[in-house]
Amino acid sequence: MSANSADGATVVEVVLVKGGRTKIRYEGELIGDDGTRVAVRAPWAGAGVRDFGFVRFEPGDVFTEYYWRDRWYAVKEVRAADGGVKGWYCDITRPAVVSGTELVVEDLDLDLWRSADGGDVRRLDEDEFAGSGLAERDPRAAAAALAALDELEALAHGGGFDALLA
Repeated sequence: MSANSADGATVVEVVLVKGGRTKIRYEGELIGDDGTRVAVRAPWAGAGVRDFGFVRFEPGDVFTEYYWRDRWYAVKEVRAADGGVKGWYCDITRPAVVSGTELVVEDLDLDLWRSADGGDVRRLDEDEFAGSGLAERDPRAAAAALAALDELEALAHGGGFDALLA
């Protein structure tokens, strides 16, 4: 990956696709790419505050996002504006595809949250996943997505994502 910016930082455009359509597109700073895993740092890209009840994403939050070309998920460390860790939001996705300065991932509707203290681990959007029809259209992808969610949940309950993100 390469990109341009005045300060020399490599700018990456992250593109999240869902159902064949772009869900969100935003710029981040490339902080690592070893050929398998890509790491990007970006400010909260949503509009205003997004309150999930168990966490709030808001302006000033910074996401350090990890994507894999060979895994069915992305792990995003979420920090508040003051630098404190809020937790980790994980998206179940098809493996990332990098083309030039674009990093594209397809959202498969499943998510996982782990709070900073590890006391709150939640599987999210399983109803959306069930209603997506992926299991009927692409049973192998559906099985890979569920296996990825199980893997992340086991890591979340087993002490966190440090080994995965090191």
